[in-house]
Amino acid sequence: MCWTSCRTSSASPPWPPPVAEPSDEIPGPPSPPCTEEVAVFQAFSRAVSEGGRRFVVMDTAPTGHTLLLMDATGSYHNEIARNMPAGARFTTPMMRLQDPDHTKVIIVTLAETTPVLEAEQLQADLERARIHPWAWVVDQTLTGVRTTDPLLRRRQAAERGPLDEVRCATTRAAQVPLAEH
Repeated sequence: MCWTSCRTSSASPPWPPPVAEPSDEIPGPPSPPCTEEVAVFQAFSRAVSEGGRRFVVMDTAPTGHTLLLMDATGSYHNEIARNMPAGARFTTPMMRLQDPDHTKVIIVTLAETTPVLEAEQLQADLERARIHPWAWVVDQTLTGVRTTDPLLRRRQAAERGPLDEVRCATTRAAQVPLAEH
């Protein structure tokens, strides 16, 4: 059970705060289940719909949260399609994401084994949803950077494998060299 606050009789809050007892007052009713998830989905849907008028950048890691959002988008699409009368025209966020004229997905990764593997898994998940990444960007790469430092040269050599993986995963890729600070 999660208690967000409890009532005390002192003028200043005690430290440490007292443990709430079931008989203490809890302000307001609990929020309905999934309230935060619905709010996130609505914000996501608004951002997707704005893509026709301006650039929308959604910076997200290829984690379970992102995939759950994509699943929610797909479920919403299926529910709308199921409940629309035959022949009715409609556009869902999923349809916008699947439309290459509306959406250009760019996967950004690092030239390291784990980030490239995660990006490949994200691309596979997107492809299953019929969302085709437009390009990949490999950020902070040392390939092509002139250096005599032995550590940086080893890192350059270590980038070769991940960069080869990126070349196999896409026909459109760009590298952004590590900037000197």
